[in-house]
Amino acid sequence: MVLGLPEQATMEEIRSAYRALIRKWHPDSCTENREECKEMTTKIISAYRTINDYCKNYRFSFSKGEVRNYLSAEEWWFERFGHTPLWSDDQK
Repeated sequence: MVLGLPEQATMEEIRSAYRALIRKWHPDSCTENREECKEMTTKIISAYRTINDYCKNYRFSFSKGEVRNYLSAEEWWFERFGHTPLWSDDQK
C-alpha cells in the first residue's frame, strides 16, 4: 500500500499519512533521486484521491436492518426488552 495505512483508518489518519509522505517524497524537498521522488509523489496523490473519492461517494444504507447492525449494547437491549427492567413490578 502506498499510504501505509492499517486495515481501518479515520479520515484524519489518512490525511496525516498523506501529508507525511508528501513532505518526504515531494520533488521540491527531495535531494536524492528526483525521478523516483516524482514517481512516488504521483502514486501518493493518486492513492489519496482514490480513497477520498470513495469516501465522498460512499452510499450509506439507512434501512432498518442495516441500522440495527450498529446498535449499542444498551440500544439492542431496549429494542428487545423495552425500558422496563425485568425485575420491576411494572412489567406489562
